[in-house]
Amino acid sequence: MAPDIAPPLEQAHCGLRAPAFFEDVPPILMRDPLAQTLGACEDGLIEYRYTDAVKLAGHSCPTVAGAWLMTRAALARLYPGELPVRGELRVELRQRLDEGVAGVIASVATLVTGAANEGGFKGLGGRFGRCDLLRFGVPMQGEIRFTRLDTGRSAETAYHPEIVPRPPDLKSLMQAASAPDADAVTRKSFATAWQDWVRAILVDRREDPALVTVSDES
Repeated sequence: MAPDIAPPLEQAHCGLRAPAFFEDVPPILMRDPLAQTLGACEDGLIEYRYTDAVKLAGHSCPTVAGAWLMTRAALARLYPGELPVRGELRVELRQRLDEGVAGVIASVATLVTGAANEGGFKGLGGRFGRCDLLRFGVPMQGEIRFTRLDTGRSAETAYHPEIVPRPPDLKSLMQAASAPDADAVTRKSFATAWQDWVRAILVDRREDPALVTVSDES
C-alpha cells in the first residue's frame, strides 16, 4: 500500500495546514435564528474563526486581518454582554464595490454577519432575509458601518494597519519570491515574513485602541 502523502484532515487546522498563530485569534460567536430554524445547528450558535475568513478569501493578509478585527470590534460595541445575531445587521462600506479592497473586506463581514447584497437569501415566510443588507459607496467617516436592524444602533469602524511596522526586508523578499525562478527557500522566507506581519496585527497589537477605532451612531 502506498504511504499517505498528506496528513489526515483531523491533523490539520480545520482542513487547512495553517500558521500556529491562527489559533491565537479569538473567534466570533454568533446566534443565527435561520440556522436554528432550518436545523443546521440545534441552538443557533455558530463559531467563526479567522481560519474561516482565510478559507473564504483564499489568503491571509493585513486586509483580511483588518476586516476580521473591524467586524469583531463593531459587534462587541453593538452587543455588549450578549450574542450578536446573524442576519439582523446591515453592513455598509465607504468604498465602492469596484474600489480598492472593498470586496475582500465585505466578504469577511458577510461571512460573519450574513449581510448580503441583492443576490443574498430572500427569506423564509417573510423572515430571515439577508439580501440588500450589504451596501457600498456609502458616505461616512470610517471604513465600514454595522447597524442593528432591531435597535437602529450603528457602529462605524476604521482600520489603521500603518501603526504596525512591516518586517524591514519584506519588500525585497516579496520581489525575490515573485520571480519566476524563485526556489522553495526564497518563497518560504517571504511567506514567513508576511505572516509574521499578520500575526503582529492579529495577536500582538489587536487590542491596541489605535489599530481599530470604533465610533457610535444613534
